[in-house]
Amino acid sequence: MPVKNRFAETHAQITAWRRHLHSIPELQFDLPKTTAFVEEKLRSFGVDDITTGIGQSGIVAVIHGKSDSRGRVVGLRADMDALPIHEATGLAYASQHPGKMHACGHDGHTAMLLGAAQYLAETRNFDGTAVLIFQPAEEGGGGGREMCRDGLMDRWGIQEVYGMHNMPGIKTGEFAIRPGALLASADEFEITVTGKGGHAAAPHDAIDPNLAAAHVLIALQSIASRVVDPLQQVVVSVCALHSATEAHNVIPQTTVMRGTVRALEGGVRALVQDKITQIATATAQAHGCTAQIAYQVGYPVTVNTLENTGFAADAAKAVAGHVLRDIPPIMAAEDFAFMLEERPGAYIMVGNGDGATVHHPEYQFDDDAIPAGCSWYAEMVERRMPAL
Repeated sequence: MPVKNRFAETHAQITAWRRHLHSIPELQFDLPKTTAFVEEKLRSFGVDDITTGIGQSGIVAVIHGKSDSRGRVVGLRADMDALPIHEATGLAYASQHPGKMHACGHDGHTAMLLGAAQYLAETRNFDGTAVLIFQPAEEGGGGGREMCRDGLMDRWGIQEVYGMHNMPGIKTGEFAIRPGALLASADEFEITVTGKGGHAAAPHDAIDPNLAAAHVLIALQSIASRVVDPLQQVVVSVCALHSATEAHNVIPQTTVMRGTVRALEGGVRALVQDKITQIATATAQAHGCTAQIAYQVGYPVTVNTLENTGFAADAAKAVAGHVLRDIPPIMAAEDFAFMLEERPGAYIMVGNGDGATVHHPEYQFDDDAIPAGCSWYAEMVERRMPAL
């Protein structure tokens, strides 16, 4: 693998950073130990500017190239937060914070961008400005959106932006990408079905919201199979179903279901939202109940700009010798989408080998991916802003 020699030399050091971050996982915007570590490393590298507290707890670091001319401005992003999962890896550097775990590899992303920052501050073999974005709250908090709301793109004059995520199932250190919609939007819904509670031995004197909710759940599956164009991709999943009682002999007054909607196109996303309301309301009514729907629009579709996808893929090929350029879309979501709504850019996957998938208590980031990830970040800067 033709990674940059500097990252072969610093591989052990960056691995140590990654494992330290793994041991201190923190959630969403509450990242005091993580951000203190990142800031301390950035200062030790001699970057030109560090700003903290962007999007509540994000960090932005600036590195200027050799030329006095500021030239192009390229943003590189890594996410820092962990998940509310109890770790089950048994690793020597496993989470020291019970119920919290870096089960998505954000510790690896942060360490790789720190490695790239160290290299770029040392070499400055580019003509322009590299803006390094360390983002909080990717896991449900919308930290990317909050950093953009704090003026990330305009304040630092970012012209194009790139991000990376590890991907189990792809050979460690290889890359995969596609132009257009790479990752789905992610919305959430909660449906409260209200009937009439009563004794389980006398269902005729009650109106059973459990029965109505069961029919709603089944009817929602018709959205993907009978409402949306079969050539479009959509997922409607009911993931939780709770009644207002735990008793074995009580028909509850209410039943609540919660779920998620994933889509790869804005029109489909809006259609599904409308249909959930229609189906839940009418189905509940047909069973003598009412349905109240709360729908929360979440992360948008992650859309890679065609030209910038080519830049990212070319850099990946230079690092790994091979890149998958047109992988199928993935129905997971990513709040880097908010940054891509403001600037052209691309999001790429780096292989994490075989093993548990992300968001699993036995997931492990493969440290052998570090030289490739660091090299890709650095290669993007040097290719997009070549030294004069």
